[in-house]
Amino acid sequence: MSGSSAVSGAAPCRFAHYFVICGIDTETGLEPDELAGENFEQSPLKRTFKSKVLARYPENVEWNPFDQDAVNMLCMPKGLSFRTQADQRDPQFHSFIITKEDGSRTYGFVHTFYEEVTSPQICSAMQTLYQMHNASTNPPSSSSSSASSSSSSSMDSLASSLDETDSPTSSSSSSSSRRAGVYDSSRDTLYVSKALCLITPMPFMLACRRFLSQLHRAVTAATAPPLPLESYIHNILYEVPLPAPGRSLKFHGVYEPIVCQRPGLGELPLADFPLAEAFSLLGVENLVQVFTCTLLEMQILLYSQDFQRLMTVAEGITTLLFPFQWQHVYVPILPASLLHFLDAPVPYLMGLQSKEGTDRSKLELPQEANLCFVDIDKHYIELPEDFPHFPNKAEFIQELSEVLLSFGISANTGAPPRTRTSPGSTPSTPGRERKTVAFRQLEDDGRNGNLAGEELAVLELLQGNATLERLQALTKRTGVTVARVVALRAGVKAQGTEGQGGRTAAEEEELRNAKLNIQLREVFASRFTTMFADYEAFVIQSAPDLESWLTNREQMHNFDKASFLSDQPEPYLPFLSHFIETQMFATFIDNKIMSQWEEKEPLLRVFDSRIDKARLYNVRAPSLRSSSYQRCSILKESAQAIEQRLMKIDHTAIHPHLLDMKIGQGKYEQGFFPKLQADVLNTGPPNNKWAHRTATAQRRKDRHRQQTEHLNLDNDLKEKYMQEARGLGKNLRQPKLSDLSPAVIAQTNWKFVEGLLKECRMKTKRMLVEKMGREAVELGHGEANITGLEENTLIASLCDLLERIWSHGLQVKQGKSALWSHLLHYQAREEKLEQQQAESAVPHVPERRKSDCSIAMPFLHVSLIQDMRHIQSMSEIKTDVGRARGWIRLSLEKKLLSQHLKQLLSRQALTKKLYKRYAFLRCEEEKEQFLFHLLSLNAVDYFCFTSVFTTIMIPYRVVIIPIKKLSNAMTTSNPWVCVSGELGDSGIMKIPKNVLEMTFDCQNLGKLTTVQLGHDNAGLLAKWLVDCVMVRNEITGHTYRFPCGRWLGKGVDDGSLERVLIGELVVPSGEEDSGRACRTPPLQRSPSQTRRISITALSGRGYKPTSAQIQEAIGEAVNNILKHFHKPEKERGSLTVLLCGENSLVAALEQFFHHGFKSARLFQKTVFVWDFVEKAVAYMESADQMGDLQETAEPLGMTCQSLCHYVNAVNSTPRNIGKDGKFQLMVCLGARDRLLPQWLPLLVECPVILRMYEDTALLRDRTTVNALIGVLETLHDFPITLEASLVKGIDL
Repeated sequence: MSGSSAVSGAAPCRFAHYFVICGIDTETGLEPDELAGENFEQSPLKRTFKSKVLARYPENVEWNPFDQDAVNMLCMPKGLSFRTQADQRDPQFHSFIITKEDGSRTYGFVHTFYEEVTSPQICSAMQTLYQMHNASTNPPSSSSSSASSSSSSSMDSLASSLDETDSPTSSSSSSSSRRAGVYDSSRDTLYVSKALCLITPMPFMLACRRFLSQLHRAVTAATAPPLPLESYIHNILYEVPLPAPGRSLKFHGVYEPIVCQRPGLGELPLADFPLAEAFSLLGVENLVQVFTCTLLEMQILLYSQDFQRLMTVAEGITTLLFPFQWQHVYVPILPASLLHFLDAPVPYLMGLQSKEGTDRSKLELPQEANLCFVDIDKHYIELPEDFPHFPNKAEFIQELSEVLLSFGISANTGAPPRTRTSPGSTPSTPGRERKTVAFRQLEDDGRNGNLAGEELAVLELLQGNATLERLQALTKRTGVTVARVVALRAGVKAQGTEGQGGRTAAEEEELRNAKLNIQLREVFASRFTTMFADYEAFVIQSAPDLESWLTNREQMHNFDKASFLSDQPEPYLPFLSHFIETQMFATFIDNKIMSQWEEKEPLLRVFDSRIDKARLYNVRAPSLRSSSYQRCSILKESAQAIEQRLMKIDHTAIHPHLLDMKIGQGKYEQGFFPKLQADVLNTGPPNNKWAHRTATAQRRKDRHRQQTEHLNLDNDLKEKYMQEARGLGKNLRQPKLSDLSPAVIAQTNWKFVEGLLKECRMKTKRMLVEKMGREAVELGHGEANITGLEENTLIASLCDLLERIWSHGLQVKQGKSALWSHLLHYQAREEKLEQQQAESAVPHVPERRKSDCSIAMPFLHVSLIQDMRHIQSMSEIKTDVGRARGWIRLSLEKKLLSQHLKQLLSRQALTKKLYKRYAFLRCEEEKEQFLFHLLSLNAVDYFCFTSVFTTIMIPYRVVIIPIKKLSNAMTTSNPWVCVSGELGDSGIMKIPKNVLEMTFDCQNLGKLTTVQLGHDNAGLLAKWLVDCVMVRNEITGHTYRFPCGRWLGKGVDDGSLERVLIGELVVPSGEEDSGRACRTPPLQRSPSQTRRISITALSGRGYKPTSAQIQEAIGEAVNNILKHFHKPEKERGSLTVLLCGENSLVAALEQFFHHGFKSARLFQKTVFVWDFVEKAVAYMESADQMGDLQETAEPLGMTCQSLCHYVNAVNSTPRNIGKDGKFQLMVCLGARDRLLPQWLPLLVECPVILRMYEDTALLRDRTTVNALIGVLETLHDFPITLEASLVKGIDL
């Protein structure tokens, strides 16, 4: 008993937790593995059979309970495989990982070899299967068919050995020796795979690999090993400790010592998988692209025939994420029985074994809209459509390539990446094809060659090299696995046998790999230290203690994203704005906040210490916003640390020794792994000093932990909170690896459905809060001010969420975008129904609209199909994924997203046909809530379609609404109109006579700002009284109203033949009509009283604002312009509205100048403010000629000249703008050129003022005028640019 208690105390510090043997269970015999989805047309040797865990030592370890199903599945992901003496039977090595619910990981290392089958029952069962198979495949009648099928089955059996995959040489040689692929128990020896596995808490991959291969070598060697195998296994399970941080450890295998080292606390964490291999398999550029997809939490699917390669690439990429950690599903080896897991609607990183000879095109993946597909064996990748590049990508790749080259590895392997659109699946350069064969022959037997570009030439020479072939034959005979077939570093070093005094070749190779690994990782880590050097400044610490922080986690903003982004260099923004929305970034910030109350998470600790160090060496202030590339400066030091540890061993474990075993058991029999004695392997040594020491340390630790737990929340509760607190409840890290019952599948999918709904709630809430900006902040919802960039990121992530929801539980996948394919099905059905109705229906007379008393915008028909057709007609969008995104953006802008999707899902028969029962879209309640969350987005205005597709042609409709029917019906002049928006203008378009409505097509104008309306004054009735102009974008349905309320014509009003009208977006009236463009509001319901028509017209109607109101209006107008410039550039909106629209600067100044203006003259000829300005200018010019102004100060003379110059320029413009239009133009130009405050005193000083203004006028009150000048001067700090439509024809 004392023994086992010592074990439990020591175990967290043990090097290995379990030793496991998997293989065939002779009791139960052959059980076909239906879950692996194998078909029975295959020859029995190629089918998969169920494997079992035959033994494990010890039975259980309390803090790492043994998961039998998972270990069995991952040790033999393909189940058992059988071979005969004619097949290749090289041992294979692979590793796997088991991720627990809380994110902690356990590693497994597996050595698989073939052992002769001695059980007569199994041999005869295989014989029977063969007879049945032959009977069904070759009916005895036709001899020719039997010959051909036998040859094909021979190819089958060959291809089934993962290794040679269609290498023609081996097929010919083996088929000449016998008819391969047929098993005959009288002639053939049957072999079956068996796996030896070590399960360890840390990924000491190389050490475990060497230990297992020595163990296997002991079984196949001609003489028995020095000690019984139990001694070595007992030693590694109980007597070898984990190396302490920053130390190295030596322990003993069967034949040679094995060395491993563990990084210190301030270094990057342990990673033993050779990155060089990942880089040479994919090529540097491809690897950086896959790394970027991982950072942005896309779905990443690795594809290879070799389990170890899947693991190497997956572990390689996740190690490079430091200081961040992958937070989602992580299954580097997905067992065949779990393939349905690929429709998980969450980000994942999974590895899938490719079947021999199957092509990528045959692989049916449920969702590809957001998928990064990595074909490791063919060295190429497919990328999602639009994703941002990693900052400074070119320089980054350059630096990585240099590191690789310094180790003799060329960096340019790997096909150029493809995006989703490109057809085909393999790059067809002959060189690459040749190379793949070369690669396979040298590497695919699990030997991880690091071969690339220029070494290939050497390789091809070696293909026919006799020495090499002899060497391979020799190693096969002795059963030694060669660590690297060829080390193409300095010539060809063969490492057949290892210990030859000094450092062996294998150790050299290992050291080289370790140094290369750490240097590559440092380059990645230094990118993050420079990119996030100031992240702490933006972390929002708002909670007083851990408990309150955890409970309010969802409502809290932890990171000031907007300020952080505004501090970053422009080129980084596309990437960073996406990245700071990810789960891994959120978790990183959570860890940072929690480090106030508890011990820092290890990765965070290392990262923070690096940032502090960088600060000491380098005052970052000046380079803050620079995007210049900073290279990693600590490559040498990091490599030295490792080299020193490996040279100088800190700790040597106890040697394996004889155990207290029953004599005569476990007798040595060459080629067979013995049945081990369980009683000696299930308990550790009773009086191990080391165990005792760690046990007391452990007890001390336990006490400490209990105290801290007492202080904090109970740990489980905390973990639950933490997981709840991070976006998605318990993130599923790994599917339950067991024989799956429908119940388990349903359970997993139910978790997904809940997760998706929660994610939808978070995303829509975030989009609303961001969009409502300032108001939201005042209401206490965290950060303000969404930037255009951030809005784009949020919308892109909404598109991604919808794609994931639509691809969950699909019956059959069609096309790359599940959402678009559903829409196309819907469209096809609806169009068919329309057609049937059209054929059957009586042709009906289109009903005449009741003539309204007002001319109005015709009704815009809203339909899901119509919006789809708009998108389908856009030649700019080339792919289904792009069309789905365009359609989502358009629906969002029209505020119809929820309504459209509800419409789409209301066709239940269609949904049932396309989706499985467990799909999200068939969970009624969740679907309703989801549509409700989307409906909430209608509360804000998005222009996410108009602002993104800026080059498309858009049909616009213009309606001109006159005030009196008559006046217009009779006009004889030729009217014209020009519509301008933020992206351009339509040019001048003639309006056909007496037609008040027209449509025109024009390249997207963006948000509309002004309409110029005018006529040529031809004919007798050349006057025109216009109430307003309405313009509608026929695709998005946005309707703008441009109020006028004035005459156009010579001799009426202010004599204007053209006016510049300022637009406002019409808000649809009425809920039921929500999202549809409405008709113009009839006049009596016109906008609220603040609406100002021409001041001159008003003064006639007895409307007089008080002087206080006028001053307030000016203050308000100037304030609005200041606010405009304080917004980020992308969301400022239109300055024209603030200068000339309602409540604008011009309107306020007009009121100011009208106050106390003597306008009503005898004979009722109206006088305008412009008349006063003209008279003042005339007076100044004449005074100037008389020389009266000579004695005035010089600058005043200059100002005087500028005023006269501007007024004359406005007057001499070729445009027919009226007097109010001229005043407006003068104010705009004066504001632009910062002259207004200088002109005011001149106008006030001018004697003309006495004739034209009452004594009480504001313009004659010095203090008020001075205050006005002060207010106007505040505009000088900002660059005011005027829209072309305002200043056409003026050149100053």
